[in-house]
Amino acid sequence: MKAELLKNTLNYMKRAISVSNKPTNILFTLSEFHNVKKATISLKKKKFKAFRVQHNNIRGPFKGGVRYHQNVDLDEIKTLAFLMTLKCATVGIPYGGAKGGVQINPKKLTKKDLEELTRKYTRVIANDIGPNRDIPAPDLGTDSQIMAWMMDEYSKIQGENQFAICTSKPKEIGGLLYYDRTQATGEGGIYVLEAALSKFNLGIKNPTAVIQGFGNVGHFLADFLFGKGFKIIAVSDSKGAIFNPKGLDPHNLFSCKEVEGSVAFCASGKKIKKEDIWSLPCDILIPAALENEINKYNCRKIKTKIILEMANSPTTPEADKILTQKGIIIIPDILANAGGVVVSYFEWVQNLSGYIWDGKEISDKLQKIMTEAFSEVYHQHDRYSTDLRTAAYIIAIDRLYKAMKLRGWIR
Repeated sequence: MKAELLKNTLNYMKRAISVSNKPTNILFTLSEFHNVKKATISLKKKKFKAFRVQHNNIRGPFKGGVRYHQNVDLDEIKTLAFLMTLKCATVGIPYGGAKGGVQINPKKLTKKDLEELTRKYTRVIANDIGPNRDIPAPDLGTDSQIMAWMMDEYSKIQGENQFAICTSKPKEIGGLLYYDRTQATGEGGIYVLEAALSKFNLGIKNPTAVIQGFGNVGHFLADFLFGKGFKIIAVSDSKGAIFNPKGLDPHNLFSCKEVEGSVAFCASGKKIKKEDIWSLPCDILIPAALENEINKYNCRKIKTKIILEMANSPTTPEADKILTQKGIIIIPDILANAGGVVVSYFEWVQNLSGYIWDGKEISDKLQKIMTEAFSEVYHQHDRYSTDLRTAAYIIAIDRLYKAMKLRGWIR
């Protein structure tokens, strides 16, 4: 299934190139990867596969997260690196795409084990990363502490502090002083959603939302939705789901999950099967978990007006086609969930310049970038009479194509 993700991305690109009448040679160039590093890391007398993939740096340094998960594989890492190139181009920040990972279950490791793993992984990729070469960040199974160890190990190798080597660090060692980086993806998503609601005349007065996935992204997005008056009627996580037509308070739900282990065990609503969440009527459906969650088997059950893709590649091409034909607006992942990398860019800029922004300034800058990015995608959607995903790909491809032309990579 993971091998299909890269194929799907290339097919979306082919469609965007065809719709916008771009030269087909750009597809060949963008299909190539700058560097694919594969290694083995020893830990506790066992060996674990490790990867760092760099896709394209025509517009700036490589940028992408590092994930620790037992199901990590090269196909997944390559696809996510490719999507990061497109994502950064879509929102106009000067990065290329990268991704890294270790095939390990971090939940089975002690803190000491995690530190040892991270320092070994950093040494493996040390010659491939750098503040102006490739800037890692957290992803699935990693966090700000992992980034702190990575920054420290890389600084030891270089013989001097290198705070700009990675982003989403603790505020005490080069992270954002006045802003919680973990909320960035969710905050960016709400700005895109509001922009979409203002453009599309959908007649929604008291919007209802269903959120699939209640990790960092889903949780913080729920907070922003709740604060802006959206009624969250259902939430799911890996263990189950909860439904309340009168609305759920995400603050109470998160506190309950911390104690009970799942939203399904909270008393805020009715416990339902997690797969039943797809068939609930709502105005906004938000996949915020893993890839391919919306597929040909469940997409016909979906009853919503807008799908906000906060996960990476949550919708299969078959489902995408069916939902679009049904008139459902899909705000694609490379736009919807780009808030995280935008705020990472702010942290990187501050590390390089030594200048500190306050929290409001960061939120204002994030809102401006995400709102303008949606407006540009909407313009291409209107210009070519196409869906928002194709429109976003058109913008990304156009920016990459112009950069490659200017630098002489293509003729």
